[in-house]
Amino acid sequence: MKKIAVIMGSDSDLPVVEKAISTLAEYGVPYEVHVFSAHRTPEEARAFSTSARENGFGAIIAAAGMAAHLAGAIAANTTLPVIGIPVKSKYLDGIDALLSTVQMPGGIPVATVAIDGAVNAALLSIQMLAIEDSSLAKKLDNARLAGKEKVLAKNDDIEARFNH
Repeated sequence: MKKIAVIMGSDSDLPVVEKAISTLAEYGVPYEVHVFSAHRTPEEARAFSTSARENGFGAIIAAAGMAAHLAGAIAANTTLPVIGIPVKSKYLDGIDALLSTVQMPGGIPVATVAIDGAVNAALLSIQMLAIEDSSLAKKLDNARLAGKEKVLAKNDDIEARFNH
């Protein structure tokens, strides 16, 4: 199975990124976690990106706040799928990070999840791997079914409480 890279621009992004890490672990997907800054360690970020495919990665999750644009810097140096997580900061509520992640020029795509959307970033990377891995696809199907059953049970409780 291919690995997923989880890269954050700063260790201050770890509380958000941990949700992606735990989701990958829950699905049994191998991963590596790194801190690379698009601006402070651009050579290291580039070296990682250019060698990611040959090092066994299937996708890269990149999380950064404050318009740091880590996902774009990573995507510029690989043709692997890159999923950006805009991280909310004390300034601009993460809108700057969202815009810098989603506004990519033609030819260099970055899939972007919601601000602090680490779980969805992990799930999207798992879905990418599940294209070729039926056991992962089954785990995703089972999780969707469990989510459906949970909502229907809550609906039953609410209906019993309020509908007379």
